[in-house]
Amino acid sequence: MFYDDWHDLGRVLLVGVCAYVALVLMLRLSGNRTLSKLNAFDFVVTVALGSTLATVLLSKDVSLAEGVLAFAVLIGLQFLVTWTSVRVSWVNHLVKSEPVLLFHQGRFLPRAMRRARVVEQEVLAVLREQGVARLDTVEAVVLETDGSLSILRRSDKSPETLAHVRVPGPEEAPRP
Repeated sequence: MFYDDWHDLGRVLLVGVCAYVALVLMLRLSGNRTLSKLNAFDFVVTVALGSTLATVLLSKDVSLAEGVLAFAVLIGLQFLVTWTSVRVSWVNHLVKSEPVLLFHQGRFLPRAMRRARVVEQEVLAVLREQGVARLDTVEAVVLETDGSLSILRRSDKSPETLAHVRVPGPEEAPRP
């Protein structure tokens, strides 16, 4: 009920240590970007690596060599895509989403929120988590490419960090 035999437990221990060491070495060689959470593509690679590690550990049908090769393929493809996206703009646009402005200068942006599938209550919850008590103290709320929400508080100057976030035109402004 708890295990079939000691051989299976020994395999998991030996393969687990070897697969873990191989994965850590490959991640160190590939650089910090491999496990970043900069966008959805990076997140998918991280989940795939974890799934592959679990499969190598627990499936007798997958050898350690096959698992290490799978790690190398995933990390290699992630490296290739990120390397290419830095150098070729259309690849960058293909694999990365753009940040979405959800709240700007005291107004929620319903069309943008609908497209992003975010409701006001979710934005308000994040504002409360960040200690924001009044909406008039917020310049903008941006849905970032990694799925997190950034809160920009009002100041005397226009935020420079909104330079690459499309500010909606009048057709997207909420109706009074």
